Amino acid sequence: MLEPGLDRHEWESRWSSLEEDLEDSPRDVLPELDELVQEMLEERGYAIEDPVVREGNGRDVVADFLAAREITRLLAGDADAVSAGDVALAVNNYREVYEFLLEAGAP
Repeated sequence: MLEPGLDRHEWESRWSSLEEDLEDSPRDVLPELDELVQEMLEERGYAIEDPVVREGNGRDVVADFLAAREITRLLAGDADAVSAGDVALAVNNYREVYEFLLEAGAP
């Protein structure tokens, strides 16, 4: 892990860049949001694949991320199966996790 301030600056820069693209093509940006938020979760010590974490203190954060990830993966497999509302939900979930991780830090 880098110095926390450096991580935060990098994450904010990447998010800002992705947010510009969200306005034009949110479906195309979901995989990049997923990657960024996953990196943030891992850097903050969340083991997203660990079932115990899904039941611990960070369960809401992990649940929001996994719900967004499910939509992102479904979109990659069958774009017609994902509505604009689903995409908006995924974006909102990624945004909530991103904002939480910037403020809260490690679990």
